Amino acid sequence: MRAELFHPDRGEISLNKVLHALSDPIRRDIARTLYEGGPMVCGRLSYPIAKSTLSHHLKVLRESGLMATEIRGTSRVISLRRTDIDLRFPGLLDAVQVTAPAPEDAGAAGRLAAPQREMASARG
Repeated sequence: MRAELFHPDRGEISLNKVLHALSDPIRRDIARTLYEGGPMVCGRLSYPIAKSTLSHHLKVLRESGLMATEIRGTSRVISLRRTDIDLRFPGLLDAVQVTAPAPEDAGAAGRLAAPQREMASARG
């Protein structure tokens, strides 16, 4: 028997946790991907990072209340909790540019290149 994954109730979603989750370019890109494409199986995400790191990013998004994870057999389906976030913090997703297209969006290659550039520029 699997343990239930933690998902905060709408009223428990904290602005600080949401902003922290969206402060990372990869997590912001995951949120943008879910915003644009809807629910998806975790295995479809492709980033140049270790699986354990991707798993951590997904946990941060889920525990902040931005994302829901549903276990279906051996798969995990993730989705953006857009309605909950919009009701709790109207306009937040637009304000943090989750709804903006990824820079130089050229499919998967563009999606991967944008977070890498943003991380490199943040390092100095």
